[in-house]
Amino acid sequence: MVHSAYDSFELLTGCPSKIESVESYGSKILLGCADGSLLVYAPESTRSATVPEMRKESYALETNLKGFAKKAVVSMQVAESRELLLSLSESIAFHKLSTFEIIAVITKAKGANAFCWDEHRGFLCFARQKRVCIFRHDGGRGFVEVKDFGVPDVVKSMSWCGDNICLGIRKEYVILNATSGAISEVFTSGRLAPPLVVSLPSGELLLGKENIGVIVDQNGKLRPEGRICWSEAPTEVVIQKPYALALLPRFVEIRSLRAPYPLIQTVVFRNVRHLRQSNNSVIIALENSVHGLFPVPLGAQIVQLTAAGNFEEALSLCKLLPPEESNLRAAKEGSIHIRYAHYLFDNGSYEESMEHFLASQVDITHVLSLYSSIILPKTTIVHEADKLDFGDDLHLSRGSSPVSDDMEPSTASNMSELDDSAELESKKMSHNMLMALIKFLQKKRHSIIEKATAEGTEEVVFDAVGNNFESYNSSRFKKINKGRGSIPVSSGAREMASVLDTALLQALLLTGQPSMAENLLRGLNYCDLKICEEILQEGSYHVALVELYKCNSKHREALELINKLAKESKASQSNIAHRFKPEAIIEYLKPLCVTDPTLVLEYSMLVLESCPTQTIELFLSGNIPADMVNLYLKQNAPNLQSTYLELVLAMNEDAVSGTLQNEMVQIYLSEVLDWHGDLSSQQQWDEKVYSLKRKKLLSALESISGYNPETLLKLLPSDALYEERAILLGKMNQHELALSLYVHKLHVPELALSYCDHVYESTHKASGKSTSNIYLMLLQIYLNPRTTTKNYENKISKILSPRSKSLRKVRSRSFSKSRSLGSKKIAAIEIAEDTKASQSSDSGRSDVETDEFIEEGDISIMLDEALDLLSRRWDRINGAQALKLLPKETKLQNLLPFLGPLVRKSSEMYRNCSVVRSLRQSENLQVKDELYNKRKAVMKISGDNMCSLCNKKIGTSVFAVYPNGKTLVHFVCFRDSQSMKAVAQGTPFKKPF
Repeated sequence: MVHSAYDSFELLTGCPSKIESVESYGSKILLGCADGSLLVYAPESTRSATVPEMRKESYALETNLKGFAKKAVVSMQVAESRELLLSLSESIAFHKLSTFEIIAVITKAKGANAFCWDEHRGFLCFARQKRVCIFRHDGGRGFVEVKDFGVPDVVKSMSWCGDNICLGIRKEYVILNATSGAISEVFTSGRLAPPLVVSLPSGELLLGKENIGVIVDQNGKLRPEGRICWSEAPTEVVIQKPYALALLPRFVEIRSLRAPYPLIQTVVFRNVRHLRQSNNSVIIALENSVHGLFPVPLGAQIVQLTAAGNFEEALSLCKLLPPEESNLRAAKEGSIHIRYAHYLFDNGSYEESMEHFLASQVDITHVLSLYSSIILPKTTIVHEADKLDFGDDLHLSRGSSPVSDDMEPSTASNMSELDDSAELESKKMSHNMLMALIKFLQKKRHSIIEKATAEGTEEVVFDAVGNNFESYNSSRFKKINKGRGSIPVSSGAREMASVLDTALLQALLLTGQPSMAENLLRGLNYCDLKICEEILQEGSYHVALVELYKCNSKHREALELINKLAKESKASQSNIAHRFKPEAIIEYLKPLCVTDPTLVLEYSMLVLESCPTQTIELFLSGNIPADMVNLYLKQNAPNLQSTYLELVLAMNEDAVSGTLQNEMVQIYLSEVLDWHGDLSSQQQWDEKVYSLKRKKLLSALESISGYNPETLLKLLPSDALYEERAILLGKMNQHELALSLYVHKLHVPELALSYCDHVYESTHKASGKSTSNIYLMLLQIYLNPRTTTKNYENKISKILSPRSKSLRKVRSRSFSKSRSLGSKKIAAIEIAEDTKASQSSDSGRSDVETDEFIEEGDISIMLDEALDLLSRRWDRINGAQALKLLPKETKLQNLLPFLGPLVRKSSEMYRNCSVVRSLRQSENLQVKDELYNKRKAVMKISGDNMCSLCNKKIGTSVFAVYPNGKTLVHFVCFRDSQSMKAVAQGTPFKKPF
């Protein structure tokens, strides 16, 4: 016997007749006797009172109804909802419960051997020989026959199962459809014991086969693991949750209804005739006495089961406690779960143990106290008194099998093998313990992290509204908040979250799961920085350590570690070398571009030389202010400054300030000036040679608009870089000077023509009007070289003349030796921008000498180039003005390429204008004709015509006709309506506010 689920009590003895059947009603016991009488017993203490349940006391005879039935009362059943008593004797009879008066007798049930009653629907089913009949109670005294079916054999046991009936016949069990009479076989019954059909509270059926009770559903399908093994074949079975009681020849056996249906208790009785379930007990009827099995209170049973170590059964009983005892139930379940968890933990069932710890809602510090190798942060909510003392034997090597001291080793080798196996077993058990802990912590983590996050949010809101009470401030203490900077932490969820995450990280590392630890640190976590840092450093978990620094905003420490590992990876070929390369620093810096650009610039210098392209892409993708990046590169890596500025301008030129554009042009110019100086010193300079640096300079001068062309113009040498000078003059709208350089210095008319085309097209697009002045200017340069030369000298001298008479002293700047020659040149350009050199007033000569531009004796007009210009751009040049500029000696034949298409175009335009004029005249005539036709319209006025505006007769008044020719109005009405419209149009409506 596991525990006492029922207490036996003798209710009555000395029955005058042999008991054949038993039933209960309220607190009364009904006994059907062999002589056909009905004995009614009631508790001695409450005979006159009505008690709703059986009493655990002696019963006395209250009523003896002799002649209740002609023969022995074989079976009885109470229908409480209908206040009826069903009895099976010679036939089936219905009696009133209050007076036991006969209401109806089913004559067709004469000779019936079994019946079953459906309380809900009022259906009676009985078996007689090989027939099964169904009657329905009509609510009064009558019963109506519903169905009558034939069955294969005599029915021994039967029970309703939904709309069907399960029949236990001599050889098998069958399901009978109560509507159609269809029969479906279930399985064969036993050979030794008679068939037994018992209805379960769940709607399923318990079918007896020898000493096994098979559980099936309402359709006869076997339920998995649905087998109750009795000690012997039972004759009757009574179900009273959570137990099943079976009547065996020598005793009553009580088993749990929860798989695997263990034995709970046995109660020894001799010559038991029947078992019957009452409202609060089980009645046992012997030949001349009646006993009651009263259930022991659930609380007492739970205590017994817990003390005996039967924790699962105790937990199942806790669920049966009434709802009003929910607090007691929760307390008992929690206590049992904890004790059961410790029992399982001690016996090596670590995962099951953690499941019960989880169900008990015990504090995680209680579970972590079982793991001595786990280091926990100090908190204000963990008390040593709350922990259980399991002694020194509970550690990660727990469960190992040490060799006793009195054991004599046979050989040294055997002893070594034993030690190795013990160590292996210890490691296996330690691993299993930690894996179980990991699962436990992961299941608890979601709710704890959620509470910790909510606590932090509440604190921020609380501080924001200014309700920082003194009591609240005094109870808080500072702690590093993981991944969110350093904020105050109050006692509660965040401390518990710190304990959980710190323990979980250690468990993951101890079980060889560093990747899982890294994933933990990448997300929201509350790992204790100091403890975890020491553990990760000792175990050389570099990746996890970087993630720990990162989530705690320790970016400098993380970057220093990555840089150190990247340097070490160059000399080693370990696995860690593949994970820590210079590119790892760039990947780490990417998320920090928005939050801490200064830190990004500082540590990007570590990889700027080894990964220049990726570093510049980092600056561009991170949206770091370009001015800040440029200044940093200028100080630390001037050779990469131009590359960065090129990429920035390529991405979005409008977003780059004019200062940066100017600086990039200056960088290009300094490089070209250095290149020019080197070639000039070697006397190898050629104006028509274009290096990559010069091409970049020319492209930048043409495409970029943010620089100061006047400043750059002063830096150019007077005897070289004429194309650059021309572009700068063009930016200053000094088109004549630019064209003079193209024509007289560079001697490249094509460049001059391209320049004119560019100016013409840009002007045409901007203003929408075409101008040929630029081409006429080029034509004049071709035809009047002396005049253009003088104009160039005068204008260039004005442009390059000083703006102030005082000469400012230029302070010499010291440059570091590490800077390149390009950076020195940039500095020199910057100095030149601020330098304003004065010249004497009597010096009328410009920076470019006249003899350097063109020799006086060699001046001659460029007629061929002028004619070529006219022939190629005749459509953009004013012909009359061009002809005035040409020399008188110009042959007309040479002007044919110019005048031919020009005259043709003029003629074509004249013809087109004539056609347009004719069309307009024709259209004018058509409109006049249509007007005349409209005026010819005839309108007949009679005395019945009405004004469409005032609805009065026209009469002899002056009238007006609308253009549709049908609407007539008084002229006065028409005039008034027109004036009203004019007033309405002149006074705009004001919109309401």
